[in-house]
Amino acid sequence: MEKTEKALWIELKNVVGAMKDITTTIAKHKGNICDIEQIGKKENVNLYLEVDKADDFDKLIKDLKKLSVIVNLTTVPSFANVFGKWVIVIGGGAQIAEVAKGAIAEADRHNIRGEKISVDTIPLVGEKEIAEAVRAVARLPRAKIVILAGALMGGEITEAVKEVQEQGIPVVSLNMAGSVPDAADLVVTDPVQAGVMAVMHIADTAKFTIDKQKGRKY
Repeated sequence: MEKTEKALWIELKNVVGAMKDITTTIAKHKGNICDIEQIGKKENVNLYLEVDKADDFDKLIKDLKKLSVIVNLTTVPSFANVFGKWVIVIGGGAQIAEVAKGAIAEADRHNIRGEKISVDTIPLVGEKEIAEAVRAVARLPRAKIVILAGALMGGEITEAVKEVQEQGIPVVSLNMAGSVPDAADLVVTDPVQAGVMAVMHIADTAKFTIDKQKGRKY
């Protein structure tokens, strides 16, 4: 299973220098911020932090609570621990619904055995819109695989596929018209099976791997 970092949920004052005070304190404790998200733009904002390698995590918490910019601080389970690995399905509504059916069913089977795998979908129309979504997958911290589900994809989408592959994210494609299937790591005709195989690839409790199937079509 993946390493789980310590996570902090912080309510802090929305003032200049607040982030600097927090990161400086974490650095003094030799902590490494693995993930960070800021939510809200009001007088106070919420900050989610995943911190790894702090020399004394309890002491770090005490020192953070002393900062005047922090209103409240609690420790929470990390997103990796709660939601785990992320499967992203992009494409046409009808096709991604079928892919999601297979992915969710397979994720359920592995999550019962201790995995944490979540499935997310976004129905989109348009070459530019889909290409932007594919590229964005590489910026999602827990995304492990992307499935493209549609009837026709190529052009800029194919370039986006190659870019995310270079960053270590495998791409599963339905057997469709266009150049995307030629660039994908695995092509599967049946959308339910595509979802199942994608989840099996990222699950530690499965023996299937796309690495041995690259370039093949089912």
